[in-house]
Amino acid sequence: MTQSPVAGKLPIIAVVGGTGHLGAALARGWAKAGYPVVIGSREASRAVEAASALVTETGGTVTGADNLAAATTADIIAVTVPFSHQRRILEEIRPVVKGKLVVDTTVPLVPPKVARVQLPPEDSAAIAGQAILGEEVTVVSAFHNVAAHNLARDSVDCDVLVFGDSQPARARVVSLVEALGLRGLHGGALANSTAAEALTSVLVFINRIYAADGAGLRITGKLAPPKDV
Repeated sequence: MTQSPVAGKLPIIAVVGGTGHLGAALARGWAKAGYPVVIGSREASRAVEAASALVTETGGTVTGADNLAAATTADIIAVTVPFSHQRRILEEIRPVVKGKLVVDTTVPLVPPKVARVQLPPEDSAAIAGQAILGEEVTVVSAFHNVAAHNLARDSVDCDVLVFGDSQPARARVVSLVEALGLRGLHGGALANSTAAEALTSVLVFINRIYAADGAGLRITGKLAPPKDV
């Protein structure tokens, strides 16, 4: 079950790993959109410093804390850490995210061959994350194919595919995507996250061979409003 926001109020969003490139860009975008944001980091001092800078830039409600404290205070937790840190971070916050919505952005990039698809034994980082957090946590995955540096400068020309086994939970994340000025699209069950995670390595390769500045994904065709599936 996901935790519902207080009536009339926007949910508090914690961005775990919020001092990294993607985390910082997401925190900035949501703060600009009016969401209360808590930046999480391994070092609380770094998170507090980043939060202070965002308050100055956006005028939003932004605070900083260590990752565990950030996850504790939030209604929605966005996890924006490298694949190599995913298990450690999720195990750290697991006790405080029961009943909440966790948005996992993890992509299984394995250096040095990040332009080659290398999926984990669970088939996707999202499925691995759900197994770590357990059934009492609703996991939705998204933001796999968004170039963080473009998001940070409000220059993103791509769609965001959103995956999760709960349609209402996916819809909440689609709304968070739209708050950033992007188009969010339901991509189906959490297992389908494999496709977007794998595509990230393909986009890395495209960026390299064509000298692209953050290639993204755009779904073509006229789309009707989503059905309840």
